[in-house]
Amino acid sequence: MQPFLSPQSVEALVQVISGGSGNSVAPSIGIYRSAPKIDAFMRACGVRMAIGSGSRVPTLAAEIEGVVARGDTQILRTIIEAAANPADFIDDPDKGAAVIEYLNQRLAFDQLAIRRRGTKVELVDAQSNAPVVGALSAALTPINFDTVTRDLERALANADTDPEDAVTSACAVVESVCRSIIVELGVEMPAKRDIQTLFRTVRDQLGLDPKGEFKSEVAEDVRTTLGGLAACIHGIGSLRTHGGDAHGRERGHARYIDARIARLAIHSAGAAALFLIETWQFRHPTVELHVEASRMTRFGGAPRSTAAATITTPAASCHRNKKPKKAVGQNDASS
Repeated sequence: MQPFLSPQSVEALVQVISGGSGNSVAPSIGIYRSAPKIDAFMRACGVRMAIGSGSRVPTLAAEIEGVVARGDTQILRTIIEAAANPADFIDDPDKGAAVIEYLNQRLAFDQLAIRRRGTKVELVDAQSNAPVVGALSAALTPINFDTVTRDLERALANADTDPEDAVTSACAVVESVCRSIIVELGVEMPAKRDIQTLFRTVRDQLGLDPKGEFKSEVAEDVRTTLGGLAACIHGIGSLRTHGGDAHGRERGHARYIDARIARLAIHSAGAAALFLIETWQFRHPTVELHVEASRMTRFGGAPRSTAAATITTPAASCHRNKKPKKAVGQNDASS
């Protein structure tokens, strides 16, 4: 864990631990604690402090800023994990989940995240436990594929606190890549635009059939692996339909998805999206892949000033209105 914590994350911690100003009419984000209770909370985390006649919120902020300035990562970790301790929200678990989400939205900019581990929480490196997703993020960062990046970040941030939303976002990652490939190829968008149909369209157009492309010794193995990928995508789409939040949900609904399943969906979606991007770059190494402008506003993101974001391959030189050429040895679309 890095010792640095942004001012936004520090302020979020202060609001959660203190419960905000006593004069505020707005609902408390965390648990309202009096000065003595804040002192006790910080002492339990290894920080000796006494607010005394001072102001609760400013004094707490100064103490946490001091921990950050000293680079005391262990105490900082303890404070963050204690602020989101599920044991403090036994009578209001929804509020506990909201606190984790509130903190994670800020901690994401510090490459940190709070993960629920049974009855406890743990502060982790946001990218340390997601090798496939990390590879996809690395592939997306230099090419500015904003829509997919935003969906991916949303999925990772919500896996523990809102697994249904995380599954919906994971599904959107694959959908964004598929739609972009379909638009770039200039083929008609399928009438049914669910993840399964979009993937099937892209699979056929990219010629994802190992016959003739690989040696006979491994062709069938590759086919089996691609079949497994298709099955995963079908499962993600079904999971989103039956357990995600794309179609809304009632208050107090029964939860069908836990964090394990959400992360499985995220990693599977990341593997599928990365494979499709790399296949595009393999098939069409001189063509830029664009993201539809209409997709750039998903989840509240502002549209970019240009018509579309692009994936630029090393030898990019073709314009969007040019039809992609088949790579040497590329198969025709499979059935």
